[in-house]
Amino acid sequence: MSGVIQKVKKNIHILRRLLPLLSFVIPFLVLYSLYPDSFEATWKGRTFYIFFLWLVCLEIILSWEKLQVRKISEMKTARTIAFIITLLIPTIYVIVANFYGINNIIKDLAKQYDILWAGTVPLSTEYLVFAVLFASIILLAYGINGLMDFSISTLFLGIIGLIYIIDDIYPYGTFTPFQIFVPTTAKLAANVLNLMGYQTSISAIKDPHYGNMPYLTALDPKDPLKFAGFGIAWPCAGVESLLIYTITILLFLKKSGIPWKQKIIYFAIGAIVTYFINILRIVTIFVISINGGDVHAFHAYYGLLYSITWIIFYPLIIIGSRTLWRKIRNRKICMKNVSESLEIAQK
Repeated sequence: MSGVIQKVKKNIHILRRLLPLLSFVIPFLVLYSLYPDSFEATWKGRTFYIFFLWLVCLEIILSWEKLQVRKISEMKTARTIAFIITLLIPTIYVIVANFYGINNIIKDLAKQYDILWAGTVPLSTEYLVFAVLFASIILLAYGINGLMDFSISTLFLGIIGLIYIIDDIYPYGTFTPFQIFVPTTAKLAANVLNLMGYQTSISAIKDPHYGNMPYLTALDPKDPLKFAGFGIAWPCAGVESLLIYTITILLFLKKSGIPWKQKIIYFAIGAIVTYFINILRIVTIFVISINGGDVHAFHAYYGLLYSITWIIFYPLIIIGSRTLWRKIRNRKICMKNVSESLEIAQK
């Protein structure tokens, strides 16, 4: 009987550690039932919620031993009640926002301030609200130290919401701090297209409404009717890819025992590769468009898989390369020791 009780207590403790994650599963399912298409879009969509859940799972796994020490049952009554209420708020927010007009109020306020993308401001707000709520849940459950353990996933939601808000207020590349490196990206993409045999040209869209985006055109010299042209703003230049990379690699490096100097090198190499992979994504968009493919589907969702594949495998590459190098080094040391032992024996 005591064994059963101990097993039940153990399961309860496991459930408590999963509560911050579970508190967002229901609201995400509600949102999916309402807007299934939004979960198929990486830009101004909700695909990042899936990535957020993945990050939270990773942080729970990596901080499992620490979370075992912090028991929610040790909270005072008032804090426990506050924690339970906070767990319910994400679901309550989704219901109130979508069924009781909060999203419409946010949209109307955005229109009053002449925000061009007023229709997507509720989504941007949703990300920011979820970031605050998740931080509140973690704070009540595990205290300040818990925020450090879940800092990456919390920061991820907040940054996505912030980037969306910036694009809502400053659309078409008018946010200069992010747009400043886009001309270089456009030029590199043009060079790759040239190497592939296409003819390219870049001009500037200088318009108060559209900002100062580089406009890249490419055509097939064998068939001039096959051509494509797109203005490139900072969202198209890989900001989201670099964001996901930064969040993921910081989580990985934070939990690894790699020396700081090597961490900086690994981060820099990965960032450079992520940047050039996004150039490949832009090139692919032009090739698809020139050949009459579905550009929208690739741009909105599938294109990000280029970067996601690299981002997922890069930590594995780091682990594999370090393991291989360690084996090679140990073998060299072993051979050196054997050689020295033979020399001593010969003497």
